[in-house]
Amino acid sequence: MPEVKVPKTITTYCPRCKAHTVHSVALYKGGKRRALAEGERRYAIKKEGYGSKRKPEQKRFAKVTKKQVLKLTCRKCGYVLHRKGVRAKKFEIVEVVRR
Repeated sequence: MPEVKVPKTITTYCPRCKAHTVHSVALYKGGKRRALAEGERRYAIKKEGYGSKRKPEQKRFAKVTKKQVLKLTCRKCGYVLHRKGVRAKKFEIVEVVRR
């Protein structure tokens, strides 16, 4: 899997503006997990106490890379949309020089 170079800005469709506008590009990063969220509390209860592990331990990894999701922010209205994940070893956001 080669290195993927993505431009810092992309012109794409914005559903809020209902037109093609310039979007700034960043890599999606998951937020901090909330300890008091319902799913997190349920998971903590399942892990509690004596007994075996909740799920079997993974013996080996099936995948070498993770799918990177692009976060596109509209420069006009600030609307954020996510572009489908791409599998790559290295992801680089570069400045594109147009002549």
